Amino acid sequence: MTRRLALPLLLALAACSESPTATGVVEPAMEPEPIAAEEGGLAEPVMEAAVSEAPDVSPRGSYPGTPRRGVVTAGDIDDTLNLAAFRRYLARGTEGLPQLGFGAPVLVNVAGPNGKPAPGVRYTLRKPGAADPFHEGYAGPGGRIVAFPQVLGAGSLSRVEVRLFADSGQELRRDIVQTGTPGRLALPSDTDWQPDFLDLVLVVDTTGSMGDEIAWLQRELTGAVRTAAQTAPGLSMRYGLIAYRDRGDDYVVQSFGLTPDASRMNGWLRSLQAGGGGDTPEAAAAAMAAAAALPWRSGKGERLVIHVADAPPHAADAPAFLAAVRRAAGRGVQVFPVAASGTDPAAEFLMRQAAAATGGRYVFLTDDSGVGLAHAEPTIPCYRVTPLAALLSRLLASELTGIRREAAAGEVIRTVGSYDRGLCHS
Repeated sequence: MTRRLALPLLLALAACSESPTATGVVEPAMEPEPIAAEEGGLAEPVMEAAVSEAPDVSPRGSYPGTPRRGVVTAGDIDDTLNLAAFRRYLARGTEGLPQLGFGAPVLVNVAGPNGKPAPGVRYTLRKPGAADPFHEGYAGPGGRIVAFPQVLGAGSLSRVEVRLFADSGQELRRDIVQTGTPGRLALPSDTDWQPDFLDLVLVVDTTGSMGDEIAWLQRELTGAVRTAAQTAPGLSMRYGLIAYRDRGDDYVVQSFGLTPDASRMNGWLRSLQAGGGGDTPEAAAAAMAAAAALPWRSGKGERLVIHVADAPPHAADAPAFLAAVRRAAGRGVQVFPVAASGTDPAAEFLMRQAAAATGGRYVFLTDDSGVGLAHAEPTIPCYRVTPLAALLSRLLASELTGIRREAAAGEVIRTVGSYDRGLCHS
């Protein structure tokens, strides 16, 4: 996507920025009052514990101060915590774009015998009576398991068998759960979540409109990652980078691969330049396919994609984009889209599906910073605006520690809607 850049202003802003198996019935989950699900719609999952909870700021997005000049600002939404609202959003559709067909999800919170959340517990999902699982993964922050059998290729299921395992491979529990209904599974003993590795891949649109976002990535990304990595000492890290433009440009997709060397990643980032484009859609589908095909590590770790873009794939390529998202979800890769300046409804529609299907969150830049050109207002019911670097550090730290990290009071610039630890109340 091409637009005119104010480079002198950009450079000035950059300079000033900174036991035995247990079997039984799923226990009902206790949960706060979220947005009510529509009749026949998806139920809301249980909200996990949060840390550093910030108090309510000002209502409906009013902000009495002045924008924080030179600090890139952003908000985010976890659509898996607000499934009824997300379902309504999808039902409206956008420009005839395809949908993944989410269906009824598996919604389970895993906890220890004392009720403490148990993130990082390995699980498998099977069709009842099947010999092999159709998916396996690790419980996310707060011990949450949110998985969409239809997205994962198992079809529309009303019941799914969930098995939970210790690090030793011992099966701890086996249950049949109803899809679309939140539940809680209690383990016979407490567990600890300590990931062995983090594979973090940046997928970035480098067309002409992305100059301010590329400048931010070059300046602050690895610092934000280092801050989050301090929450998981001894973590084995690999970085990856995929740059893309569009057909007819100098390149369509350029994959730099994976490296454990942060300095090398910085060098890759410094080599990026904004250019090309010429129309709104870009080669996002080919780039997402390249990311899904990378040699991701398997096992007890984090596999994350940060997709920074301001444009959707070409309409004809939208099914290929969603097919790549399905492959990523099947490999346990989470997608965290970052919607940049000028993101249009088509891009938001596809990027939010990518985040929800893979257990990521949809991140979007805002105009509170005074950096770059105008940022589109997302179609979401609630969010908080904070500096982007702090937000990314919190998102990564949440995954690495298994505890949802909320912004400290001093980080919150603006609040929209009724926000409660990621839940949007009506």
